[in-house]
Amino acid sequence: MAAVLVIAKLTFTDVARYRQYQQAFPAAFAGSGGEILAADEAPETLSGDHADKVVVMRFPSAAAAHTFLNSDAYRQISIDRDAGALTHSWLVKSF
Repeated sequence: MAAVLVIAKLTFTDVARYRQYQQAFPAAFAGSGGEILAADEAPETLSGDHADKVVVMRFPSAAAAHTFLNSDAYRQISIDRDAGALTHSWLVKSF
């Protein structure tokens, strides 16, 4: 199994709702097998559109990433994420 990265680019639309998601995230993420490699609310834009936040997570496999992202705990808190930010995310193979 190859490790994967989940990369998310966020543009805030309702910071208070996003902060609710952010508070609930650690409990939902615990036990996922993943790790947070970066979470930056002041990313330097080198090219393309600016993001208010960029998050990079690593998981041991695509299956582990999908299990977390589709878990009841994460789906419940994602309501606040979706209300608080426009999110684009990608799952990419890692080295």
